[in-house]
Amino acid sequence: MPSPTCSHRPDRAGALALIAFVSCLVAFAGGARAADPAKVLRISLPDITSLDPQQGTDLYSTRVATALFEGLYQYDYLASPAKIVPNAAAAMPEIADGGRTWTIRLKKGLRFADDPVFRGKPRELVAGDYVYALKRWLDPTLKGGGEPALTDLIVGAREVVDAAKAPGARFDYDRPIEGLVAVDEHTLRIRTTAVDYTLLERLASLPSMAVAREAIEGAGADVMTRPVGTGPYVLKEWRKGSRIVLEANPHYRSFAFPTSSDPAHREVVAGMKGVKLPAIGRIEIAIIEEFLPELLSFEKGELDYVGLGGQVLGRVTQDGKLKPELAARGMRHVRAVAPNLIFTYFNMDDPQLGGVSPDRIALRRAIGMGFNTPDFIRVMYHGQALPANQLLPPHVDGHDTSLPAKATYDPAAARALLDRFGYRDRDGDGWREMPDGKPFVLVHSSLPDSWSREADTLWLKSMEAIGIRMRVNTAPFADLLKQSLAGQLPMFNLGYRALDPSGYQILSTLWGRSPPDTNRSRFRLPEYDAAYEAFLRTAPGPERNALAKRMSELVQNYAPMSLQVYGVNNTFLHPWVRGYWPSPFGFAWKYLDVDPAKRAASMK
Repeated sequence: MPSPTCSHRPDRAGALALIAFVSCLVAFAGGARAADPAKVLRISLPDITSLDPQQGTDLYSTRVATALFEGLYQYDYLASPAKIVPNAAAAMPEIADGGRTWTIRLKKGLRFADDPVFRGKPRELVAGDYVYALKRWLDPTLKGGGEPALTDLIVGAREVVDAAKAPGARFDYDRPIEGLVAVDEHTLRIRTTAVDYTLLERLASLPSMAVAREAIEGAGADVMTRPVGTGPYVLKEWRKGSRIVLEANPHYRSFAFPTSSDPAHREVVAGMKGVKLPAIGRIEIAIIEEFLPELLSFEKGELDYVGLGGQVLGRVTQDGKLKPELAARGMRHVRAVAPNLIFTYFNMDDPQLGGVSPDRIALRRAIGMGFNTPDFIRVMYHGQALPANQLLPPHVDGHDTSLPAKATYDPAAARALLDRFGYRDRDGDGWREMPDGKPFVLVHSSLPDSWSREADTLWLKSMEAIGIRMRVNTAPFADLLKQSLAGQLPMFNLGYRALDPSGYQILSTLWGRSPPDTNRSRFRLPEYDAAYEAFLRTAPGPERNALAKRMSELVQNYAPMSLQVYGVNNTFLHPWVRGYWPSPFGFAWKYLDVDPAKRAASMK
């Protein structure tokens, strides 16, 4: 599933045999190099929910987890358009049988971070770990597990998944799945029921990242807070609501900063020339939920870089650029349109908002047209957002750049539409009733922070202007996600960060077969479902783009969600940070370096 975020944070997933022990130590030592413990990266995030790669549900958890675990493949940090390259895999997949058989060979000598469950012995990464990880992704009893498209795709998976759905049943991890086989310790073979052009992206995503079965089983109920992976960092501390500390994995292999011939990358590539990565020995993550405290910490040098939004941008920018006095101190401002979609979803099972009858469709469309998106961008994003004119955001295949970049805001048309379908003020109190004359109160769910309160004011004013009475339901983000999962919210603002260039995860959020933690709208439309399933089987190009366009049109016609804005990331960095690039799909920490001496000199 895509990683949901608070709508205002668009930036924001057995022991070795003794006989081989000595030889493995030699193999493991090759390429491993501890990063410099004196180099500490200090950053901030909102609070996270899980560090289990198969049960991560939000963008912030994903950012941390991808530093602890690694997939077979990853996105080239600098490449544009996006390019997938080997990570734990030794090479790109060997594809046969018309695209239905994939053979993937692993790099040798990779190992998991030390953990008591391994009893003091090095634990090598083997193909069976990826088989186990993919089985966990298929497990319908896990949070986010049992993904329908993947279940149907892997030969033999459907029977195992369906068996686990029986009352009182559990997923049988010992039961073989024909299409998911460890041929040997370093060779994985995947057989599929059909060609699926998103499979490679799935193998670069968080839920496919390797875990050791003994570590998962040893963690028990603490599996979301006791991560053991093969990534560049390990978890040292996690104080909920306060801070997270990562330290460099001493067994992780060193690598060089990516190369690029793109002139736009010349400065960052030159600045990282000769640096062995990972260079950062420790990452300290302060849990900060609002932009103003982040900015204050950044200004005091307590944070090395921050992503800011909203009105606080006016404190550090002037006419969209870094203020001269901050630039004189060596600070940098990186502005980049991100593959983020900010929207309001409507619960299609809600008794007042749901359904596909003409009057309900008209109501949802009127709410979308009545919301003052231009003011939303101006006030809440300080002009640093773009009106969303289609389902797929920028940087994603199928995003149609030829469409006019304008908001759907039209309160006059919204009022006329409501009048036409019987949503009228029948008692003269200034508020519209339902077509059957019953009272109508639109319940909007929101967060208890200053940004959301200001956004709520915009919502209330927008709905008042079209005659709709609105009530705001306020609760913490985690609580609202739980209520959303249970189908208890009539409407809710969310942000999705596309984590794949095809956009299949965002499109899956409205696929009728997606579970409620993905399809929060509970949207079910046969025409959309058929287009999505065809999308998965279609090669990148005009035909697939046409399918994406059709799905976007259906969303705008039936209005299971109101598209609002695409995020623009504004990142501010101190001069002692290098290696940062606003990669749409690759996360940055393992590519960064800091200069402690420059930091000390700058803070005098």
